[in-house]
This record gives sequence, structure tokens and C-alpha cells, in this order.
Amino acid sequence: MTDFVARHGLWSEAQEAQARDFTARLDAGEWDVVRFSWPDQHGVLRGKTLVAGAARSALRRGVNLTTTLLAKDTSHRSVFPVFATGGGFSVPGLQGGADFIIVADPGTLRTLPWAPRTAWVMCDAYMKDGQPCPFDTRRILRRAVDELGAQGFEFVAGLEVEFHVFKLDDAAMRLGDSGQPGEPPRVSLLTHGHQYLTELRYDRVDALMELLRSQLLALGLPLQSLEIEFGPSQFELVFGPTAGLEPADTMVLLRSAIKQVCQRHGYHATFMCRPRIPNVMSSGWHLHQSLRRAGSGANAFMPEDAAAPLSPLGMHYLAGLQAHACGSAALASPTINGYRRYRPLSLAPDRAIWAQDNRGAMLRVLGAPGDAASRIENRIGEPTANPYLYLASQLFAGMHGMQQSMDPGPSADAPYETPAPRLPRTLEQALAALRQDGWLCDRLGQGFVDYYCHIKEAEIARFSLEVSEWEQREYFDMF
Repeated sequence: MTDFVARHGLWSEAQEAQARDFTARLDAGEWDVVRFSWPDQHGVLRGKTLVAGAARSALRRGVNLTTTLLAKDTSHRSVFPVFATGGGFSVPGLQGGADFIIVADPGTLRTLPWAPRTAWVMCDAYMKDGQPCPFDTRRILRRAVDELGAQGFEFVAGLEVEFHVFKLDDAAMRLGDSGQPGEPPRVSLLTHGHQYLTELRYDRVDALMELLRSQLLALGLPLQSLEIEFGPSQFELVFGPTAGLEPADTMVLLRSAIKQVCQRHGYHATFMCRPRIPNVMSSGWHLHQSLRRAGSGANAFMPEDAAAPLSPLGMHYLAGLQAHACGSAALASPTINGYRRYRPLSLAPDRAIWAQDNRGAMLRVLGAPGDAASRIENRIGEPTANPYLYLASQLFAGMHGMQQSMDPGPSADAPYETPAPRLPRTLEQALAALRQDGWLCDRLGQGFVDYYCHIKEAEIARFSLEVSEWEQREYFDMF
């Protein structure tokens, strides 16, 4: 009887060749264990670690995971009635905590430099009948990439990622600290902040920067720069452009890698947008994107006219991003905390506009004749976003602009004064905007949008039941 991969024709010829190389290296004893990792609905890596002998057969057989993982919110609580018909998802095969299967994409194989003799591979999710799992977000992005490819273009993206790293003082591992979620760790600063790009501040944390540099480059990630950001213990990494699924795969892996490496060396790294620390500055994820022509590799956004910010195609794509800015906000900024970022004149965009090389605008356009790096920078995202959903929303929105030859209007050179639709200011507003965006609902799949919104609304409901420190301070003595 054929294995799961062969039975359902899941790999391309290139992947078959990569799998043969993977198997040969396993047989040669290169690794003791293999981590089979799958990015869940939140963009968090889940999966199983198999010893080398078991990993060899699992490469083609797949690895079983329980479908309850698809029901989890960010506290790891199941927010669907998993033992009801269809598991609460209205999808056959997901009931009762049944299994689904993750299958390695052998082209993503890496050796983890911080974990001795450990291999790592990204997986895609399938139902037991070989059909793609309807809630596999990596597949949603692949569908968008394929749709763009059918039009003769490739998606290219570069990442600017802000985050915080603290000294870990107390991991909060006492018996009473567990929960869903557990108590957060207690930390202290590595830098006081507010000395943006200061060399002395960088030198003070050189040990951390060298640790991250060496480990991320050893992973093969396209790291270009390491920077001191404005806030206390805040940093930024910039990654060079990659194509197709690779930018999203890079984002998922780098977040997990940074957290693992830092924890092993007495640090706590967080991609939470706005941690509750004094004098904090919010972290963003700025996504640089362009299209290139599949045949020539030429940048399809590069203008020929010196007076034009982008090519006509680039302007249509830009208009699509602008038109679907509110609908895509819940995918670019998917946490309650992410909306704490929007403050007056804060370099976080508050309306759906574009401008030439202006960091106050949501869409910053950087283009010129002869500039092969002509591109659009979307500044709406937070670094917790599921990158497959964020990037897919950009592609679907941009392609709509191309299809309809949309016009983005003039550059908003006074971005905090230009009349324009306001971006959602809360996660509730963002989810409502997504539900109202018929194009995105159709392209993402209405079933997926309903599923995603249900999970996020469960998080909002839990938040609404909590008594905050603000409420205690505001009302406990006053009334």
C-alpha cells in the first residue's frame, strides 16, 4: 500500500528530490531528532519531535495531530464545541478531537543551530482523506501566490520586525503561576531606550546582537541589519527580500528562533505589540512588497516616468491595498493589544492613505526609474500577525486593484490631516470590517473568515470579563 504522500500526490518532483536527500541525511546519522512543525491559525508553531528512525517513515506518512488544535484561541483554550457534530466547525472529519495530518514540505528543511543534532521542517495540514485542511493558513497564502503566478507575476517581500528583549529575572514557575494563560515572566531592561540607533547603546547589548546574528544566519535567514529601536529594550531586525511563501516562512521561523535562543541564554523576547512596561514604545511589523515579472525577474512596480511614484500596475496594486485596508486590518493586527499602538502622530497609521516616502502614511511608496527596489511599505502590521494571513490579504487586495485598474488618488503628504477612511481602532471594529469586505471574504473563503472571527471574538469576550487595573484605580476609591 502506498504512503500518504504518494497516495494523494502531495509533492512536486522537486519536493520528491528534496525528500530523498532528507532521507539520505537521516540514514547517515546527521540528526538525532526531527521537529515536524506546523504554523497554526495564530502563526504559532506546533507539532511533534520524532527520533530519527521514526522521522524517516513519518516524512512520507505524515504526523497525526488532534483537530482540537484548530479550536484554540491565544490562551490555548478550545473555543469550539469539539465533541459536537463537525467539531463545531461545520466541517466533516473534525469532530470529536479526531486527527488531521501534517506533511513535511521537504524544501524547508533546516538544522537548528541552538539545539544539538536537531532538524526542523515546516509542514502543511491535510484531512485524513488527503484533502487540504480548510483552516491551514499556509495554504491560503499558497493559493494567493499561485493565483498571482497565473497572471505572470511573483510576490516579493522584505521584513522589518520590531520586538523587545529583556533580562529574564523570574520565569514565574511556582505552582500557583500556571493557568490558561499562566503568569508572565518578570523581567528587567537591557537598555533605557529613547536613544534611537545610538552606537553606545548597541555596543552595550552586543552580546545579544551577536547571539541573534549568528543563530539567524546559521538558519539561512536573509538577515541584513540589527538595530536599536526607540523604546526601552526594543530592537529591530531587517530581512532582505524573498519570494512566494518564503517571506511568511521566514517570519514564523525567526519569531520562534528568537524566543528559543533568548530563553536559553537568560533573556525573554516578546513580539507583543505594546508590553505593559514604563515608557514603552509599540512594536510594528513593516512589510515591504513588490511584484516581479515571472519571465524576466524585472520589478513590475518600477516606474518609467520620473514623475510617477510607481508603474501603472504598481499604482493599481497600491489602490487595492488602500481599498481593502480596513478589511485586512484584523489580519495585519490580530490582537487586542495591537490596537494600543494607534496614538496621535505616533508613526502608526490611523487612516487608509498612501504617500511618497512618508512614514506617517499607512502605505509608504518608494520608487523611481531604474530603482530595482521600487516597492510599497505597509506600516499597519503588528509583529504578532500570522504572516500567511497578512501576506495573503495583501495579495488578494492588490490583485483586486490590478483587476479593476483602481486609482489610489494623490499622495497624502500631510498624512494626519488628509481626509480618508479611518482604520479600525479596536479588534472588534477590525473584525466587523473584515466581515463586511466581500472581496476578502470571497478570496479567503467565507468559512475561514467565520472560523477566524469566532476565535478572535472568543478572545474579546474573555478580555471583557476581566477587571483591569485601570478600572480598579478609576472606581475602587471614587465610588
